[in-house]
Amino acid sequence: MKSAVLVFPGSNCDRDMAVALETVTGKKPHMVWHGENVLPEGLDIIALPGGFSYGDYLRSGAMASRSNIIGSLVQASERGVKILGVCNGFQILTEIGLLPGALMRNQNINFICKDVDLTVAQTDSVFTSGYEKNGVITIPVAHHDGNYFADEQSLDRLEDNNQIAFRYTENVNGSARNIAGVMNENGNVLGMMPHPERAVDEKHGGTDGLKLFQSLLG
Repeated sequence: MKSAVLVFPGSNCDRDMAVALETVTGKKPHMVWHGENVLPEGLDIIALPGGFSYGDYLRSGAMASRSNIIGSLVQASERGVKILGVCNGFQILTEIGLLPGALMRNQNINFICKDVDLTVAQTDSVFTSGYEKNGVITIPVAHHDGNYFADEQSLDRLEDNNQIAFRYTENVNGSARNIAGVMNENGNVLGMMPHPERAVDEKHGGTDGLKLFQSLLG
């Protein structure tokens, strides 16, 4: 299983993501700088980590979406490579159109950093097959712009196509329909605001994120 982590100026969860991927694959992922034009060949998993790419100037993920590596990322998604975007990575995936919707400022305008409970909305994907449907898991969040928004027609389409992966049990940021994570129509791209890479070791206080990474091995 060959993986890569994309690194942008301002990424601060790239090492956490690398550790999580190495934990389940047994191999260190390629750390790919955003200025590169080509991804390593034969990748099975590409992760976009959390952080504050370009300091969140303009809006979160907007400047990162113009990085050189994005063209290769889009091509990889079209080939069916599994792509996971967490927090800022989720914001970038919406900016480049690989996922629908947008991430806006939290409803209470405050930065949120705490453990939250999520409901696993579906288990038919390469990201969620290790969980129980409607099971509740605990994953940390740390974001200021995590309020998921999409128009009603798009939200209905996400529901109908089974593209919602996770929901907040208690809506911490104002996200539409409690959405914490969504997938593309093909099911190979997942974006989520909570940080599963921060919940893969008992020393983190819980391991509910580990099954997501283990699911990627299937």
